[in-house]
Amino acid sequence: MSDARPGRPRAFDADAALEKAMLVFWAQGYEGASLTDLTEAMGISRKSLYAAYGNKEDLFRKALRAYTDGPGAYVVQALRAPTAHAVAAAFLAGSVRANTLPGYPAGCLGVQGALAAGEHGQVAHDTLAAWRAGGQEYLRERFQRAVDEGDLPAGADPDLIARYVMTVANGIAVQAAGGACGADLQRVADAALRHWPPA
Repeated sequence: MSDARPGRPRAFDADAALEKAMLVFWAQGYEGASLTDLTEAMGISRKSLYAAYGNKEDLFRKALRAYTDGPGAYVVQALRAPTAHAVAAAFLAGSVRANTLPGYPAGCLGVQGALAAGEHGQVAHDTLAAWRAGGQEYLRERFQRAVDEGDLPAGADPDLIARYVMTVANGIAVQAAGGACGADLQRVADAALRHWPPA
């Protein structure tokens, strides 16, 4: 019979602590979020942070995944809309909602997280650039399907349309971080789609 004892259970809720870390990164950016800020918000020691999540870069990646599955889930949900126009409308409306959620930092973790990142924030900068590019690629693939199915005109450029929608969404994030309200930002989203290419 083995005398090995099971490891001590964690004395904290790992998912709840990760949510708190996500909020710190969202509000302060990668470089602005110190380990002290993170451990105080999460209610754990540095030793527990390293044991449960790895280093700061690992924690940031996990926080970004929590954001993607939580406030950022509108991206994947929008892709299920029946038409390209509906996809773009749902994507931008989701961006407005996610960037102006009551009780959460204004703006987007994926945009704010690496703004003005210096040398120590390069990993976060690169991680977020890849994250944003992935979202744009999802849109491009969906708009390519719309062209193939005749929902968008044959001459439409799926890459350009995806880049346009993503650029508007990123602008919405920056405006939200600057204090713009959801109603005003939704008006911007609506205006961006007024000249959608007809099928």
